[in-house]
Amino acid sequence: MEEEQSAAIHSIDEPGLRAEGDVLRGMRQEVARLLQRNSPGFPGAQPVSFARKHIEELQREDYYLCEKSDGIRYLLYATEDQGNEIHYLIDRKNDYYFVNNGNLHFPLPNKEQEFHRDTILDGELVVDTLPNGKTQFTFLVFDCLALDGQILMSRDLSKRLGYFRENLFVPYKSLLAKYPEERQYQPFFVEMKDMQLPYGIEAMFKDMIPKLRHGNDGLIFTCLKSEYKPGTDPHILKWKDADENSIDFKWRLSWDKIEPDAIDRAEGITEPYTDWEAIPHVELLVFHGGQGGYQPFAEMHLEESEWETLKSLGDPLNDRIVEAYMDEQKRWRFSRFRDDKTDANHISTVNSVIDSIRDGVTKDDLLAAAASIRQHWKARH
Repeated sequence: MEEEQSAAIHSIDEPGLRAEGDVLRGMRQEVARLLQRNSPGFPGAQPVSFARKHIEELQREDYYLCEKSDGIRYLLYATEDQGNEIHYLIDRKNDYYFVNNGNLHFPLPNKEQEFHRDTILDGELVVDTLPNGKTQFTFLVFDCLALDGQILMSRDLSKRLGYFRENLFVPYKSLLAKYPEERQYQPFFVEMKDMQLPYGIEAMFKDMIPKLRHGNDGLIFTCLKSEYKPGTDPHILKWKDADENSIDFKWRLSWDKIEPDAIDRAEGITEPYTDWEAIPHVELLVFHGGQGGYQPFAEMHLEESEWETLKSLGDPLNDRIVEAYMDEQKRWRFSRFRDDKTDANHISTVNSVIDSIRDGVTKDDLLAAAASIRQHWKARH
């Protein structure tokens, strides 16, 4: 959808009308029943950070490789309401966004007017920049949890993607090819993530990533043989260059007290007061789960220019989820707010990322390992 026709989606972090109250609770229960889960929580799988030990994992097991897009991760839920085809995007906070556009249609194979129900896709919503300079929202699918009520989570990744491709993606693309005039009315377009064999690392860096129409912030390796696992999945590996590894913290701001000087006392101020003009102390908290709650982990370094920019936003700042990275001086620095997340990273995730930073698996390390990964793959197959 081009910018002037963006009636349904204005930004990737607000992709539709957010469900609330009883509607939201009902939707969560509906998805839990569909996937035969006891928990109404977010059913998506979460990767672990790539560490040096994972090079051996790639040599030992079959994985797919794809680029890690710089977008927002959603589940796409295709269902019906009173016989009408409707769609929701589900974010990591487990919020549901109704895609308020009746032109999004996923036909059944050889049945143009009929549509998919009880279907859940996993993917990422990105903003593509087209050759003509205009932008387009694209939902990149990298997994399929359920299709027409059939739960696929216990199948191999290749089977899950195969079901999606043949039953939903091919008919969808054929429909748009047959009726190209409908393209201008789409809230977003659906594409398949380009999956490569795990030793295709050089081609990924040299050929594929430079040609992307959207941002990229790493690689994802997903095991072919393991089932889809809600929550942290040790068989989905997220690689970022060592200096790009980041952690999502909750930050807490505090300011020093100032003792009144002669001018303050002359104005009647006799008690210590908060120095709101100064750069605050920034305490970074990580989530320990259960009764552990949030606990201090480190402090963030803020430059004066960064603080001035943050103040100018006019938004509440305290107790927000922020993404931070470690600079060359081993200081935690502000990257961006993560308002798409309810909680900071769990301490287990934090420790995993710290291991990745210390391990320092670089792009060159991956390229050097590619030949061995290929050799082991060929031996197995």
